[in-house]
Amino acid sequence: MDWMSNIILVGAGLIALSILSSTFAFRFGTPLLLVFLCIGLIAGEDGLGLEFNDAEQAYFIGSLALAVILFDSGFGTRVQTLKRAAAPAFVLATVGVFLTTMFVGVAAHFLFNLPWLYALLMGAIISSTDAAAVFFLLRTGGVKIYKRVRSMLEVESGSNDPMAIFLTILLIEMIITDARGSVVTNFLHGFGMQMGLGLVIGFIGGYLIVEVINRVRLEEALYPILVMSCALCVFGIASYFGGSGFLAIYVAGIVAGNRSMKGSSVLRRYQQGMTWLAQIVMFLVLGLFVTPSEFGAVFVPALLLGLFLIFIGRPLAVMLCLIPFRYDRQTIAFNSWVGLRGAVSILLAILPAVMGVEGADVFINIAFIMVVTSLLVQGWTIKPAAKWLKLIVPSGAGPLERIELELPGSPKHDFLIYRVPENSPLIKDKTTLPRWARPALVVRNGRSIHPEHVEHLDPGDLVYVFTPPEYTPLLDRLFSQLKTPDQSDKEYFGEFLVNADALLIDVAKSYGLQIASQDIPSDVTVSEFMMSELGGQPVAGDRVAVGAIDLVARRVHQGKTITEVGISLLPENRPFAYVRKHQRSKMHLYTKIRDWMSRKS
Repeated sequence: MDWMSNIILVGAGLIALSILSSTFAFRFGTPLLLVFLCIGLIAGEDGLGLEFNDAEQAYFIGSLALAVILFDSGFGTRVQTLKRAAAPAFVLATVGVFLTTMFVGVAAHFLFNLPWLYALLMGAIISSTDAAAVFFLLRTGGVKIYKRVRSMLEVESGSNDPMAIFLTILLIEMIITDARGSVVTNFLHGFGMQMGLGLVIGFIGGYLIVEVINRVRLEEALYPILVMSCALCVFGIASYFGGSGFLAIYVAGIVAGNRSMKGSSVLRRYQQGMTWLAQIVMFLVLGLFVTPSEFGAVFVPALLLGLFLIFIGRPLAVMLCLIPFRYDRQTIAFNSWVGLRGAVSILLAILPAVMGVEGADVFINIAFIMVVTSLLVQGWTIKPAAKWLKLIVPSGAGPLERIELELPGSPKHDFLIYRVPENSPLIKDKTTLPRWARPALVVRNGRSIHPEHVEHLDPGDLVYVFTPPEYTPLLDRLFSQLKTPDQSDKEYFGEFLVNADALLIDVAKSYGLQIASQDIPSDVTVSEFMMSELGGQPVAGDRVAVGAIDLVARRVHQGKTITEVGISLLPENRPFAYVRKHQRSKMHLYTKIRDWMSRKS
């Protein structure tokens, strides 16, 4: 039984060492994937002597870990992110991967003198970007890039793996069966089958996961386990029927993550740990599997192929895909540069050995060298590239910490922590803060102070705010800007004006709004209604939610009367189910508002 103790000791020790080594990566901005791979190499055959040569086991472990990572990636992708970047990201994840395969395949043909199908297989293996590596470097490097760029990177890197896997399997099957005369037919049939089934099963699976979770009563700790088990069932079902299991589990994550689900906040925290464990195990296994002593024969051409991918192949594919969307040069250049290769490429390089391709060892050696080249060249230059291209969000924007809370009755709230910057307008008088932005706690010089005992905020104060998630973007702006918002700020004070003396019932009827279940007298004005809801002493910026809009106090006379009211449309930030319940899209509300204002004028 000594072998069991040895395996447990070695396995747990490598995982613990990998986690402890992550502090080095955080401090120096080293690509974490590189750290994990190096630990696997040190422990492997050419290092401490641990032998692990089973390609099928390595591919199985890697595929299972990748499925967990993809579900978490989809679960954390917001509908708003998809709306901002769906079209270009989809093109990059399909056409971009295909073009990268072609360009790298041509280069591999001449550098290694490989037959065309083998060369294209090499291109497919290395064609997808690694989401984990990209966002770890952005986070540890303190790089906050603009949403339009981050959204495209997030969706593309999370969704391009299925296309790379499909192309790799297709080319391996063509090599094995020597099906050279039916390339187009095989591609179209395989693409339609795998992607089509993957999408359908993923949508259905994501919907069923939410329905199951919301209908059963379990111990709180069991919900995350049930969700992950169901997600892996979606992966298995899609793969069994010939679809892309990786696409299915990613789509299931998107569907489940954007619907109201019991215990979602606990699930997100659980999945973060599961995803980290999956990444560590996958990287360690891949590091153990390769043999560095075999790299010598292919090192120079593999290095050249890696540089070709970084400086020519990836940029050319991205440029061709994004030009139709009219992105600026900075966005195209940054997206080209941040296409880091990672564990997925090494995992796909094992597949030829699993499926019995002759000379399969060459793929794993070339892919490993190219991945390390990508991490070394691109991994340490992401932050300088973002700065040079002026894509970094100014420092100080956003909270220091954001904790998603799920309270009894299922209302979703965020607990946000902000640091008051120097020269902030908030340091003058905390009573000018609207009610939705007033702190639940202030920490000054390490001391906790009740908000009622704080006459004003000081620079460096930590402000703890408890708020619905739709107000988070407004709080980000309020606590980061260096001037008080004025009435021209439509995001803060509302896109439209409404007469404060207008009858509330007329406004509600004109917009088709539902006012909270109490009876409202027919002679109550908008101003009176807001004063009643706010409880007196309003300040500019106070908000009252009515259906799918907010009534915003734009001007207040002597702290007693609201004299000017704005209308803010926030369906994009409100929970999806809430907006759909009122059946009011943003464009429809705009039309309603314009029509009502034209009638009043």
